[in-house]
Parts: sequence; C-alpha cells; structure tokens
Amino acid sequence: MTHPVTDKTPVTLLGLGAMGTALARAWLAAGHPLTVWNRTPSRAQALAADGARTAGSAAEAVAANTLVVVCLLDEASVEDTLTGVDLTGKDLVNLTTGTPAQARTRAEWAAARGARYLDGGIMAVPPMIGVPDAGGYVLYSGAPDLFEQHRDTLAVPAGTAYVGENPGHAALHDVALLSAMYGMFAGAAHAFALIRSEDIDPTAFAPLLADWLTAMAPAVHLTAEQLRSGDYTKGVTSTLAMQTAGTPAFLATAEEQGVSPELLTPYFALMRRRLAEGGGEEDLTGVIDLLLRRPA
Repeated sequence: MTHPVTDKTPVTLLGLGAMGTALARAWLAAGHPLTVWNRTPSRAQALAADGARTAGSAAEAVAANTLVVVCLLDEASVEDTLTGVDLTGKDLVNLTTGTPAQARTRAEWAAARGARYLDGGIMAVPPMIGVPDAGGYVLYSGAPDLFEQHRDTLAVPAGTAYVGENPGHAALHDVALLSAMYGMFAGAAHAFALIRSEDIDPTAFAPLLADWLTAMAPAVHLTAEQLRSGDYTKGVTSTLAMQTAGTPAFLATAEEQGVSPELLTPYFALMRRRLAEGGGEEDLTGVIDLLLRRPA
C-alpha cells in the first residue's frame, strides 16, 4: 500500500491498545501517513480500512518511517518489541508509562543504537485524544532539537508540554501529577464515605466538593514559592499548629460515622511530627521535607 503524496510527517506507531488506537486515529484524521504494528494483528484491521499501512513486524514498521512512536503496555514490552530492530537514524518517541530511571536508561539504549530519543507522559485518557478542547496533553523530555523538529506532528493527538532535556523528567512530571490526582481522589473518597450513611444526596454534595477542591487548588502556588525561597512561614494564613489542633475533630467525626480514617492518618501523623520539630508557625509545606529519604 502506498500513501498519497503529502507534506505531513509520516509516523510509525507501535502499539494499538486503547491509547495507541486513539493516537492513530488522530494522526490519520490529520492526514499523516501512518504505519502501524500491534502484537495482535486484528487490532490494526479497522485502522487499515481508514488508510493506515499495517506492518507484519515491528522491524518492518520501524523501517517504514523516521519518526517512530511507541505506546505499549510497559517497559518490558518496549524491550521485547525493539530488541534486534535496526534503529539507526530513527527518532524514537516513547509514550509507554515508566519510571524516570527507565526513561534515562532507554535514552542511553536508543543512543547506543543510533537513534534520537524523546520520552513522553500522556496526561489524558483515550477519549480526550484528538479533541482540541478536551484538556489533554503529553509531557515530553529529551533532546530539545528533536522535540522542536516534531512538535507540530506530536501536537496533533494532544497538546504538548516540553519539560526539559533530562529524559526522565517527563515520566517524573507524569507520576508527580498523577500522584496528586490520586491524593485528591483519596480525599474525595473519605468525604463521600462520611456522608454515605446519612440522608444526604451525594449528587447534591458533589458540587460543593468540586467547588471546594477548585478553591483550594491555587494553594499549590504558595507551596511552590515557599519551597523555592526556603521560607515556610511566608504568606501563611493557617499555621501548622492551628491545623494540627483541628485534626482530632476529623478523626472523631470518622469514628462517629463509622468510617475508617486510614486515608487521613498518615498525613496527620506527618503534621504532628513536623509540629514536634518546631514548625508550628509554618504552613503545611514542611511535611514535604519529611517525605524525602535524602536531603533536597
């Protein structure tokens, strides 16, 4: 199958799970010649009907184009798929979820095989891909010239955010942001559990919860400024001492409502520890230092 002549950058995509398929459809819709490969060939059939070229092997797919995007299950899958494949002169963009250390190792691995490397962290779910106003984006780190060269192509499925030359920084940003998300979900889970046994409609409570979390979110900017300056008392409105004094009410309420406090107690323990170390006039920022296994 030959692609029509176009000025759009050809793309090879390895991996056609839910996310890979969404990426593929976005590039096809934008007119990019696309070569796809998946371990289970049947997943490529619908894309072939839409104009994608299907490759019989990962090596054949990689050989087809300079820009090679990988979106597989995990780093073990990347290793298994690309071992023995000629990457000389290729621009390898790895969107597989992994750790910062894995990304740095993969960048060295790619360079040793003659390829340039970008690591990516997808901050979106498949339905957000290819939808400009959905808010999804992809974090990229690695060679800055490589990112600039392919910025427009990479921006087709979702917005792009370049976070630095260190190949591990996209994965680090990805996990940091998702960790904050799960912390928010944990707080929301505790909140819903508290009202669960009462005559309170959760759909009526939800707007209050969403608005409150939205109102509190800008506090991260103060935390960031305190971390940068080293002054954890700067701009404080509710001191650690004041907030710690209020925690028994949270635990007592959980007890009264028959709710486990297990999502709250670790954080409250860190607050008490920081207070005992003399941080009573600070904000909650000092808790961050207690989490570090080595000095910042």
